Amino acid sequence: MDNVAREDVTDIFGSNVFSDAVLRERLPKNVYKAIKRTIDEGEELDASLADVVANAMKDWAIQKGATHFCHWFQPMTGMTAEKHDSFISPTPDGRTIMEFSGRELIKGEPDASSFPSGGLRATFEARGYTAWDCTSPVFVRQTGDSVTLVIPSAFCSYTGEPLDKKTPLLRSMEALNKHTLRVLRAFGNTTSKRVAATLGAEQEYFLIDRKFYEKRLDLMLSGRTLFGAPSPKGQEMEDHYFGSIHERIANFMLDLNTELWRLGVSAKTQHNEVAPAQYEIAPVFATVNIATDHNQITMETLQRVARKHGMVCLMHEKPFAGVNGSGKHNNWSMVTDDGVNLLDPGTTPHENLQFLTIIAAVIRAVDVYARQLRSTVATAGNDHRLGANEAPPAIISIFLGELLSDLFEQLKLGDATSSKQASSLKLGVNTLPPLPKDCSDRNRTSPFAFTGNKFEFRMPGSSQSIAGINCMLNIIVTDILAEIADKLEKAKDVNEAAKKIITEIAKKHTRIIFNGNNYAEAWVKEAEERGLPNLTATVDALPAMVEKECIALFERHKVLTEHELYSRCEIYLETYSKQINIEAATMLSMGRRQILPAASGYAGKLAKTVAALEVAGSPSPSQKKLLQQVTKLLDGLQKQLDELESAMTKAAKVNDHFKHARAYHESVIPVMKEVRESADALESVIDASLWPLPTYAEMLFIR
Repeated sequence: MDNVAREDVTDIFGSNVFSDAVLRERLPKNVYKAIKRTIDEGEELDASLADVVANAMKDWAIQKGATHFCHWFQPMTGMTAEKHDSFISPTPDGRTIMEFSGRELIKGEPDASSFPSGGLRATFEARGYTAWDCTSPVFVRQTGDSVTLVIPSAFCSYTGEPLDKKTPLLRSMEALNKHTLRVLRAFGNTTSKRVAATLGAEQEYFLIDRKFYEKRLDLMLSGRTLFGAPSPKGQEMEDHYFGSIHERIANFMLDLNTELWRLGVSAKTQHNEVAPAQYEIAPVFATVNIATDHNQITMETLQRVARKHGMVCLMHEKPFAGVNGSGKHNNWSMVTDDGVNLLDPGTTPHENLQFLTIIAAVIRAVDVYARQLRSTVATAGNDHRLGANEAPPAIISIFLGELLSDLFEQLKLGDATSSKQASSLKLGVNTLPPLPKDCSDRNRTSPFAFTGNKFEFRMPGSSQSIAGINCMLNIIVTDILAEIADKLEKAKDVNEAAKKIITEIAKKHTRIIFNGNNYAEAWVKEAEERGLPNLTATVDALPAMVEKECIALFERHKVLTEHELYSRCEIYLETYSKQINIEAATMLSMGRRQILPAASGYAGKLAKTVAALEVAGSPSPSQKKLLQQVTKLLDGLQKQLDELESAMTKAAKVNDHFKHARAYHESVIPVMKEVRESADALESVIDASLWPLPTYAEMLFIR
């Protein structure tokens, strides 16, 4: 394991990245400048320069020990994929040389037929292409003794349709840049050349000892425990959150940070999360496409480093019932190339029409497209987490805080004339310094909260790719900014036009603003009265992706076509159905092959004990009562397992993707809950030495 204490972090950070500094050092000036114009200004890539860049990358990678290169892309599985090729090229005299051409850098040809396509590709049509994304740095990755040059890429079909999550994200970034610049130009900004969405993704995860994982078929196959009675202690003492980090976990985090830093991932924050065995890591902000790549790198590195430490990293949204699940808080903002955060209110936000216009656009976007935004976080895993008093509910609302709420109340009346100012907080102890106090508190229950100079979207699940989520966020904000730009560009007085737009939005979209407790039952009723959608399950949320408003939105900004949106919806529905089917099949296997035999064995022991006591003339009512309890639960479990198998068989026969997913949701999942209730009740009474599975107490508290 690397020991950072013996190395300067500033030396190792980005040491395995073909960074801007390496580009500048290894490329001729004219080539470097051309590549930089493509990266920074969005100019079209000059393919004629690719050979020079490829050769420099190859030499650098070989010096790092690399023998292979791969195009690293993000198919619709939500994970990453890669195809490895060596640098070796045979020569006529029977030797080999190490070569890497510009063509190999720019384009790869993985088999496209085995990736989800949602009907975009027939399975017998195999050709697909990967295309180098030069806006995301190339890096070398070491896996064991193998070192590979990794090239972040987009992935498309032979006909050019995107089969990945990155291509739509990059398109949404271009659209956001185009229309945000229009708004800035209307306000007189002539210096900013580009606007990019920026992102900081907080990643939550669990760590358990590998020996427990290997004894749990449910964890290995579905990523979550399908059975498990509550531990006598859970998270109710609130002693794990931000607690002292255990030595074994600290060593893991040290190794994790070192690997991430080498790959240019700016891992910044780490701490114990609310649930026992749960942790969080968060990076410094980056542009949304790089942040997306970095989050994929982080998830892969978490799992790899955990294995090195004899542990397993669980990123399912709800690996353990009864304790908090894991999310991925999506901190989104917009920044110009000259360093201006467009969501930063400054000291006098009531005077900053540009800021108020951007904020108003976000508010309108989230209200108008709430159903579509909700659809991006709809997964089988996240259904267990949303609305469970540990994550936001399925109702989309916006927390603005005191500062912005006050401003928008003023704007509804016509004009904002003042802004609340930050103050200091004195703690009553002379030796403690006064603390700068923010203008607003934080709302941890809100799904979409303004947190000073960014919006925190708290609904994404921990296992999700954030590409699709931020593609949607980019494009809905783009759409409203385009509306606003149209009006501002025609206005004789831009300031008066902007005030009118902001006031109209403040009046029209009040319903989406909620600064209270999103966990409260009263909010569900109030949200319904406000007309806010409450799509509690994946099968209710995903259809919003293919509503006519969403199709028009994506086609209007040339991000995805109607056919491509339908294909994605089909993939997500199919993934949902497959996930539930895997869980149900695993539950059948564990129930019949592990839990029923253990319970039957215990019932047999009890029966012998009861019979022996009666023969001895000392009958035991308590033992007889326990035997009756176990027998009743055993019979109930057997019946429920049969019902589960029947429900699965019926659901599998449904062909339509929407109806298929709904069959699993309405028929299979309810029976799975009944099976679990019976099995967990048996766990709580059966002799611990006979129970075949590691318990919650063992998995959550043994380090």
